[in-house]
Amino acid sequence: MSGGRIAVVFGTRPEIVKLAGVIHAIGDRAWTVHTGQHWDDRMAGSFLRDLGIGVPRTVLGISGLSRGVTLGQTTAALTELWTPTRPSAVVVQGDTTTALAGALAANASEIPLVHIEAGLRSYDRAMPEEHNRVLVDCLADRCAAPTELCRQNLAREAIDGERVAVTGNTVVDAVNQLMPHDDGVTAALVAYGVERDRFVLSTFHRPENVDDGARLAAVLTGLGRLSASGWPVVLAIHPRTAASAARAGLEGPLSALQVVPPVDYQSFLALSSAAALLISDSGGVQEEVSVLKRPMLVVRRSTERPEVLGTFAELIQPEEIADRAIPWLADVAGTRDRLALVPSPYGDGTASARCAELVLNLVA
Repeated sequence: MSGGRIAVVFGTRPEIVKLAGVIHAIGDRAWTVHTGQHWDDRMAGSFLRDLGIGVPRTVLGISGLSRGVTLGQTTAALTELWTPTRPSAVVVQGDTTTALAGALAANASEIPLVHIEAGLRSYDRAMPEEHNRVLVDCLADRCAAPTELCRQNLAREAIDGERVAVTGNTVVDAVNQLMPHDDGVTAALVAYGVERDRFVLSTFHRPENVDDGARLAAVLTGLGRLSASGWPVVLAIHPRTAASAARAGLEGPLSALQVVPPVDYQSFLALSSAAALLISDSGGVQEEVSVLKRPMLVVRRSTERPEVLGTFAELIQPEEIADRAIPWLADVAGTRDRLALVPSPYGDGTASARCAELVLNLVA
């Protein structure tokens, strides 16, 4: 068993980013499995290339389905995959449908399970991801908690401390690996036609914001007010957001923004590092700004990443976007200098090695 393959399951862009370092640290034993939850080149392929993962060993191709159907089909496909060729362990990351499917399939197949980024809690049951992450933590044989607060969350749920290790967050490793040098940042600014410290970077994809036409309209209107006040807004539009905006007839509010297709990871890091402010509902961006030392408005009802609130991030509602952005934009240089002195709560960039060690020790 100690020499068997270790199945690393992912399906979305954030999972690819956060598992790349773990895959490299595991080495030749890593059996990469892409479920297909994010399937096109801009959402998956470019990230696999940039992070050195290459073509996954197994691609299930399950995409474009409802949450329940995706969960059922992915769980069944993984169970079938591992019936003739059983891995020594299964690794999943985060709180996606893919992560829960991987956890359920591992549990049903009696394969040891490791959950990377365990213990995050929003305590918001309206958030589908909250259900996913709680269930995966319960099933996991080892939980890699990114912060001490996450370890405490798991302890409150009576998850045995022997199952938990505080590892830091692998996103720090990814940012450190792929953050472009100054010439790369300059090239990205030129490519997108913006100036350092003189624009706002935004992206939205969560159902609570983009599936509700009125809430999405409020988001776009708030961003438009910033653009009209002299702060160009680059909106990297997620396919889900674009489809929702079209259904809701929001072409007008979109026209006030610089709307661009999904951005490759290195370009997004470059833009993030030079933006005066980021406005998003992304969980990963909340972590990345703590490494890049940039401020962020988190447009959500709740967040599972409270470690950055009060320093790098502020939690707001859509109708507050323009008003709450003003204080951050009033002194961009001062904000940047102040945040430069604040350490990231997500570790020192060695989380991937620690997570891999947790996996390898489990199957030793």
